[in-house]
Amino acid sequence: MDGEGEAEGEGGASAPPALLYLPDGSALPLPLEPPPGPTAAELLRRLQGALRLPPAAGDALALWLGSELLEVQLKPRHRPLRLVRHWPELLLRFSLGSPAAIAQDEPCLQLRRNVFFPKSRELELQEEELLRLLYEEAREQLRGGRYPVDPPEAAELGGLSCRLRLGPFEPGRHTELSLRPLLGELLPPGPPARWGALFRRSREPGPAQRLLEAFAHAPGPEAPPAGLYRDFLRRCHALPGYGCAFFPGAIERPSGGLLGRGGLRPVSVAVGLEGVTIIDPRQKHVLLSLTYPELCWELVGAVGQDGDPAGQDGDPAEPPQLWLEFDGDHEGAPVNRLLRVFSPQAELMSALIECCIELGGAAPPPEEQATPPAAEATPPEPAGARGAPLRRQQSVTRPRLQRLATIDYVRDGQELRRVKPPRRSVSFFSRGGAGGGSYSPVAGGTGGTGGTGSEQG
Repeated sequence: MDGEGEAEGEGGASAPPALLYLPDGSALPLPLEPPPGPTAAELLRRLQGALRLPPAAGDALALWLGSELLEVQLKPRHRPLRLVRHWPELLLRFSLGSPAAIAQDEPCLQLRRNVFFPKSRELELQEEELLRLLYEEAREQLRGGRYPVDPPEAAELGGLSCRLRLGPFEPGRHTELSLRPLLGELLPPGPPARWGALFRRSREPGPAQRLLEAFAHAPGPEAPPAGLYRDFLRRCHALPGYGCAFFPGAIERPSGGLLGRGGLRPVSVAVGLEGVTIIDPRQKHVLLSLTYPELCWELVGAVGQDGDPAGQDGDPAEPPQLWLEFDGDHEGAPVNRLLRVFSPQAELMSALIECCIELGGAAPPPEEQATPPAAEATPPEPAGARGAPLRRQQSVTRPRLQRLATIDYVRDGQELRRVKPPRRSVSFFSRGGAGGGSYSPVAGGTGGTGGTGSEQG
């Protein structure tokens, strides 16, 4: 929002037009009143009129302020001009940016999908322009590598994007050679190649070949654009993290291996209406996926607005933590597992989790959940099958719990007993009884701890 910081300091001067970036990358200038300026709800209504969007756009879309250091979805009452003025303060509280990076960071006002918009309602939309905006954002998130996706599903999504961009498939015109320059725009980045993958590469079809085959099987000229956009979004609904807000964080690495070193693993935490997903942003696969009935959570070590640690567990020397508890097993015996997520945005995660639960966000009943094709057991390919890929790695959308360093414990009467000797003491294990402390289950929609005063809503 160029020029907004200067406009805040002028008593009665009018602010220059703000550039609002649409999901397709274009920018729309919006005139603003003098500070404190209009609210996010008022700006969204003006945007609906300027783009001639239907009334449903007010629920499906929301305004965001985002930069490389922080992304927040604005509440309807938030005033973008005021938040831009206090942006350095938010970065000091919710980011690990250096003073130089914070001084140079400038947020952009963006139109993006509303985190609180259910997927079921998204598929009921009929307006082509609104569906196009949702499609453009989903495609951009895929291109940025935020959603873990297996190569077959990525090729199908890329084939639909080819159909929308290039028109119906024409065998003599559309070839691997013509699609190869578009691979970076139509296919998401894959995980870093391993040595085994280098030897198998000759047996597997290349990205251009997979994209061409998917393009050839895309709907023909009779399919309307609105139907193609909806089909693309429907396929994205099965991807981990779709419709979620993403937060940077880190978790402990399991100790052991050749070097015996642990340390912290950078992760991306996706929080949405259905639950929480922990994603490895480098390897592009899911580490943990939990619905709200499956988890308990607690915010530990957050710093209050007055600068004091929030609660006796707060440690100013360490970043805030989001504790996630879920059921597991240890050598065949049921245990409770605790995963600690270190992040300066842990307070934002906790606040969003609490808000999603209050809105009734939960996964559908198990009998209504369809098993994704990649998660189903796949029979082995015949030994002589030509071009059959070797299935040595599981789907990137399936959780890899073996890569988590969790704290496992069982309840022994009124006490909590560690399954493995702890490396360090944690105050959580000194609490006795089911009602000790503020660590509360959310399976029934009851409350928990959270930073309700955060900017993320």
